[in-house]
Amino acid sequence: MSETPFSLAESLRIGAVDFVSPDEIRVLLDIEAPDSVALNTGGARPFPRINGYVLVPIDDGFVVGQIEWLTIERSSFPKRRGVKDFGVIDLPYPLRKLCLNPLGTLRQTDTSYSFRRGAGLLPTVGSAVVLPTTEQLRSIVESGENRRVRIGVSPLAENAEVSIDPDRLFGRHLAVLGNTGSGKSCTVAGLIRWSLEAAKRERESNGTTGRPNARFVILDPNGEYARAFHNEKEKNTARVFKLDPGDSEHPLHVPLWFWNSAEWSSFTQATAKTQRPMLRRALRDVKAGRGLTDGDTYEEKKLGLRRYLTSVAIGVRRRLSTGEIRDDPTKTGFWLKSACEDLSAKTIDFDDVPLSEITKCIKSALDKSFSSFPKDGETIEYYKPFSENDVRLIVAAMDGALDCLGGLLYEDGPDEDMPIRFKGIELADHLQLIAAQENASQFVDFLVSRIRTFLSDSRCNSIVEGDNSPTLQQWLETYVGSENEDESPISILDLSLVPTEIVHVVIAVCSRMIFESLQRYRKIHKKALPTVLVMEEAHTFIKRYKDDVDNHDAAKVCCQVFERIAREGRKFGLGLVLSSQRPSELSQTVLSQCNTFVMHRISNDRDQELVKKLVPDNLRGLLRELPSLPSQHAIILGWATEFPLLVRIDDLKKEQQPHSDDPDFWDVWTGQDDCNEPVDRPANWDSVVHDWQGVVKKITDDGTGEDAQSVDPDDAPF
Repeated sequence: MSETPFSLAESLRIGAVDFVSPDEIRVLLDIEAPDSVALNTGGARPFPRINGYVLVPIDDGFVVGQIEWLTIERSSFPKRRGVKDFGVIDLPYPLRKLCLNPLGTLRQTDTSYSFRRGAGLLPTVGSAVVLPTTEQLRSIVESGENRRVRIGVSPLAENAEVSIDPDRLFGRHLAVLGNTGSGKSCTVAGLIRWSLEAAKRERESNGTTGRPNARFVILDPNGEYARAFHNEKEKNTARVFKLDPGDSEHPLHVPLWFWNSAEWSSFTQATAKTQRPMLRRALRDVKAGRGLTDGDTYEEKKLGLRRYLTSVAIGVRRRLSTGEIRDDPTKTGFWLKSACEDLSAKTIDFDDVPLSEITKCIKSALDKSFSSFPKDGETIEYYKPFSENDVRLIVAAMDGALDCLGGLLYEDGPDEDMPIRFKGIELADHLQLIAAQENASQFVDFLVSRIRTFLSDSRCNSIVEGDNSPTLQQWLETYVGSENEDESPISILDLSLVPTEIVHVVIAVCSRMIFESLQRYRKIHKKALPTVLVMEEAHTFIKRYKDDVDNHDAAKVCCQVFERIAREGRKFGLGLVLSSQRPSELSQTVLSQCNTFVMHRISNDRDQELVKKLVPDNLRGLLRELPSLPSQHAIILGWATEFPLLVRIDDLKKEQQPHSDDPDFWDVWTGQDDCNEPVDRPANWDSVVHDWQGVVKKITDDGTGEDAQSVDPDDAPF
């Protein structure tokens, strides 16, 4: 370039600096500066424009300023710049002013310009203010390193290309915010599609074949994204998992043995004092194989007896140490009587185990303490305090029997949060047994009832158990991704038909399993496996909650999982993408960990106040456009861009857009669309009823359809 930074300054000049502060520069426009359109930059461009860019020359370049406001100062006396001609009568003239927010410094290089955020040197009063050329505008907007993925253009900078670095965009979490209908879903779908397409082009340019080694998991509560990534011409379209899958879809499986104790407690609403400890113990037992099933062989039956004797021996010792044999002898007596009857029944099957000695000691202790009295024609039975010596004899007899079986069976198996397969009915049965042994059935009956009701619900059962429930490795390979080149890097979990009572738990379990699998991947391989987790309608599932220790509802547990991912996910290669229309309802912990924001139109005043806190004070003027942004326009700010920038997001083809169109009331009302094409939308509820009630159509001999038996009549609404 032959021009110096100041060679065109005079022809591009529009005014002079009138006031300077570290975060604000005020400019007094020249009288001859253009009112609306500037022609002196080589092409017509609207000027001045709120949030547009101007330059202020400094020693070795320009300070780039973004216009925050414009005004007219009406003076009551003449004001004129330069040497006055005393032969001319001065008349009052309105003066135009504008305010700039300093963004950074633009410096000239050998072949172009380079922009850097931050202004180390500010101009002085009287410095010229000039319009940028098209090349300078593009140098400002197209600044930054690793601009690998194009996402749109800047309407304020001659439609300069806006590109981002995926490492910055996904590596430190992204929030896409905006009102419904403003283009959030299309932006999310576009960011994923354009990133994968750019990665594929880069691989091909390097001579590498195969799909990009990428993983995107989309949690889709509205069933919008299946269409966005489906292409008949592509072999590896997105994998879609849903409750009622179609031909090209897969059944949604989130096995209940994936659930940890917190998720079980939240779903079953277990109380902290009694139910939650027993639930955790039952989970440990069934995951260690210590359920109710004794097995068929003699060795398996002996193992079952050993488990039973262990629990009874522990119960007797606890009552002895706590003094319950004296403080609550009646409760202890009936518990010992029940155990004695159980052991008497088992004596027949185990001749080589001295069970009769145990029953003899228990009966002796019960006979000594038993008492009764008549009342209202009935006999009231109760037990007096037990002798400590009698109870120790029972313990000694149990120890002798356990020695023949191998000793006490301690709980040395896996913890309650380890994903080890078991059946839901085993948990309910074993929990009921534990409660009976601890004489706490009255506290656990409702908990067991909730679990049994949950397991009997066919909608929930198909998700958490099902006939073809995958193993842990199969689930990770299918839902997160495998080395299969034919598989798509995108997994979509369609949660639109998942019952409301378990949808929070399903989302929490899926998100936590992905996070913990990546934790262990880095632990073993010493490197992270980059994966992106996308949460649509985030304000519903990552919602603020009251910090109550005893509150373990499903919504809180779900939010806590995402808070952990937001805090720690980056270290393990898990990026988080949130899409929400109500940022004020989001967890502040999660939102504060997002380093990049793409903000579409936001009208709500509470949401606007929140997002204004995300940018520096001197750049908040850009956010004043949020309520009036048209669809497909957004303001991107944060780690992925050099400075807050207004972007027009690139177009997506109709077939690549998520299924979130506005309802076409007028076309349906009038029967034709804007192109005068007929719109056929019959109110035919037959297929809806069959799908809702689970009715299966069978073909009769004459070729017509006939209602077969309902799959599950209990699920029908009538």
